[in-house]
Amino acid sequence: MNKIAIVYWTCSGNTEIMANCIADGASAAGATVSSFSPAEFSAADLDNYDVVAFGCPAMGAETLEESEFEPMFSDLESQLKGRKIALFGSYGWGDGQWMRDWFARCTDDGALLFGDEGLMVNETPDDAAENVCKELGRELAVW
Repeated sequence: MNKIAIVYWTCSGNTEIMANCIADGASAAGATVSSFSPAEFSAADLDNYDVVAFGCPAMGAETLEESEFEPMFSDLESQLKGRKIALFGSYGWGDGQWMRDWFARCTDDGALLFGDEGLMVNETPDDAAENVCKELGRELAVW
């Protein structure tokens, strides 16, 4: 089973709910899971994990959060080549452009991305969305 880091930033708690559900699914599938805020994770930590799931909600004009998450992510971005990562986050407006941009950015960095797009949830995750997050965790456990 994989050793998974879940690194996320949350404002309203929606992305935190997603992170917790992903962690629950991965743990239930036998993975070792650690969760971090952006301040607790750096490029030096990447080698300690088989998979890293990054979570950030859409902010402003559909961008990543700029004061904590973006600086952390930018600092480790040059080391994403060949690494298994997944992206997730919540949004309350727009159509998910922030996730498409983030996914393309990671693809350009040479990361091995899980799936064809990141996992997005509109507003607060309902039971169905929580189940999708748990399923992502289960899949990351064996990816």
